[in-house]
Amino acid sequence: MAVTVSSPDTVSTLEDLEARLRWLASWTIHNANHVRENVDGIKVGGHQASCASMSAIMAALYFHALGPNDRVAVKPHAGPLLHAIHYLLGNEGLDKLKAFRGLGGVQSYPSRTKDVIPVDFSTGSVGLGVAVTAFASLVQDYMIAHGLMAEADAGRMIALMGDAELDEGNIYECLIEAYKHDIRNCWWIVDYNRQSLDATTADRMFRRFDDIFETCGWRVVTLKHGRHQRAAFREPGGQALADWIDNCPNADYAALTYQGGAAWRQRLTADIGSVRGVKALLAKRDDAALAELMTNLGGHCLETLTEAFGGADDDRPTLFIAYTIKGFGLPLAGHKDNHAGLMTPNQIAELRSRLGIAEGEEWAPWAGLGGNAAAAAKAMAEAAPIRRSKDARPVDSIPVPTLEAPRDAEQSTQAAFGKILFELVKSGHPLAARIVTTSPDVTVSTNLGGWVNLRGLFRRQDLADVFQKAKIPSAQKWSGAPAGQHIELGIAENNLFVMLAALGLAGDLFGEQLMPVGTVYDPFIARGLDALNYACYQDARFMLVATPSGVTLGPEGGAHQSINPPLIAMGQPGLTHYEPAFADELALMMEHGFRHMQAADGGSIYLRLTTRSILQARREDDTWQADALKGAYWLRRPAEGSEAAVVAMGAVMPEAIAAWELLEADLPGLGLLAVTSPTLLHRDWSAARAARWQGRARETSHIETLLGTLAPNAGLVTVLDGSPAALSWLGGVLGHRVSPLGTDRFGQTGNLPDLYRAYRLDADAIVEAAAELFL
Repeated sequence: MAVTVSSPDTVSTLEDLEARLRWLASWTIHNANHVRENVDGIKVGGHQASCASMSAIMAALYFHALGPNDRVAVKPHAGPLLHAIHYLLGNEGLDKLKAFRGLGGVQSYPSRTKDVIPVDFSTGSVGLGVAVTAFASLVQDYMIAHGLMAEADAGRMIALMGDAELDEGNIYECLIEAYKHDIRNCWWIVDYNRQSLDATTADRMFRRFDDIFETCGWRVVTLKHGRHQRAAFREPGGQALADWIDNCPNADYAALTYQGGAAWRQRLTADIGSVRGVKALLAKRDDAALAELMTNLGGHCLETLTEAFGGADDDRPTLFIAYTIKGFGLPLAGHKDNHAGLMTPNQIAELRSRLGIAEGEEWAPWAGLGGNAAAAAKAMAEAAPIRRSKDARPVDSIPVPTLEAPRDAEQSTQAAFGKILFELVKSGHPLAARIVTTSPDVTVSTNLGGWVNLRGLFRRQDLADVFQKAKIPSAQKWSGAPAGQHIELGIAENNLFVMLAALGLAGDLFGEQLMPVGTVYDPFIARGLDALNYACYQDARFMLVATPSGVTLGPEGGAHQSINPPLIAMGQPGLTHYEPAFADELALMMEHGFRHMQAADGGSIYLRLTTRSILQARREDDTWQADALKGAYWLRRPAEGSEAAVVAMGAVMPEAIAAWELLEADLPGLGLLAVTSPTLLHRDWSAARAARWQGRARETSHIETLLGTLAPNAGLVTVLDGSPAALSWLGGVLGHRVSPLGTDRFGQTGNLPDLYRAYRLDADAIVEAAAELFL
């Protein structure tokens, strides 16, 4: 492995920049907690120790190692460092730093959507910002293989992570998937300060991380000792010192760091003072110099860091374990409570004085540096390849055709989904070339099989279909090749959503939009819910197709039944849920979804589908479509002033229709409202109500318009195969009485008539619920 040696001048300038970053991050946090007015008495926080832990790592990366196409996920608690970097680069305004963790100011953790600086990946939920870089490297390979970007434009996908993040299970789920797909151009850099919120890292983990990553094909580079320590090890007694450091328990090392030079001297003298040369090695350094030597770990040494980064000059995935001190250079260094600790005004004043910063110049970009040093630091910042403005999302770059629904008289929405995709491929429309599908080992059972037969699996190297080659009959004819458009995943839903996040950011990260479609069993959305929220938080765009759903899956049983996903969708910003009952609704919503995924004010789409085959609706015209896309339409329009309506969604629409036919004679003018998205209805209603206190004209929401046809004292029977709460709120729109039906307990195996009867989803239950409203 070639090693790039940085010049002494480069290292010296980087050291100056590192000191500026450490100060600016510390002062930003201090200003928010001790200088700025605190109107509510709540601690602002900001993690000064966590920032100081990796200020050298980020200085080496951003001002020396990063190329223009590299993308970085910064560990959440180092957010102030990232903003300090962009402040020095001229991308961040002083007003934003002064408003740190205030409304409209710098966010607590790096955010693509909330911060004004270029943030490649949002972080906050630990571990997910790490995993997304591995999937982004896979997406980059996909873009190259499909001719959407040049190999020469490939960059590294880099994660800066705290060592406590290595406890997160999603790290290892991701690592296994990355190994399967032979990812490249990925760096994970561990800020190995061995301190988390509650405790120091267990000593028994020494070398275990190395083993795990090396087994998965990663190069592991351990940066334990800085140049001063390595020089001391060459002195008489130095080997004993090196051995002592390597064997010192993590908790002891942290405590001694906090106690300082005198404590180091006492402990080293007691433990290895009798070894030849050690006394002289210690005696030639005063307490301050000894403390500096013992904290000169690899993660704080700019020479060590730049050489290591320069040496990893190939595309092999690499784990850098950079030993650091939590709170390095601060009075909090090493203390077990420093994670959320804050320097006192006296301590920050002492640090300012030590760095040569005059009072009143705390925010000056190059304060504390001499003229020549300031000029060199400014020149290095201006020359940084990573310097760039915040990119804009490509808008409406992929045309979307009219999607035709399959014409079968009786069909399920799940089967219709597969057929719609299949016909899109056969049409040869450009949209098909931009769709990339993915699924956690449920490709076949979510009706993606036909798509994969036509488009193939994505692999960087050709992968033959062994069964097809052996002429063994199979409905699945799946070979892998660089031209494939389906990314096969193992059965880990967390990986599915992080994969969708990476695919959904392709336009921003790599300049060309993809149309990601991920399929999963509806109940197992909950397994990856944190990752789904993470994907939506950073405005990744994708289509999630979840099926089968509810007790409607029948004999497969309660273990696979979903209850609350409609409620999850209603509470998830950035995600629009549709639950079509009929194939033509689904085709309309898929077509709309592909446009919504590209719109500047758009988002992601969630389609909740079913395996139940039902008789399709007969349409007289297309007037229902606009209302369906808003969340609901009248399948059977009520008479003006009607006293009742049945409100139904999804798979139970046949029962709702049957109940309507039974009730219509007794309740003339009875309406049947087909709800396609309670999410959209509720958001629209909430936005209309918010107009009152936002100074906007009050507009009537879609659901108010629909329900306004009914009498003020009308009753609603709501029914869906899911939590009844997803529709029961409709009574609060205009004050109508509601009798809600749905599933609010775990299901069981059985045929649909039995299950619908047991869980009160059948026509008789709807009729009885209507009777309750009028008795």
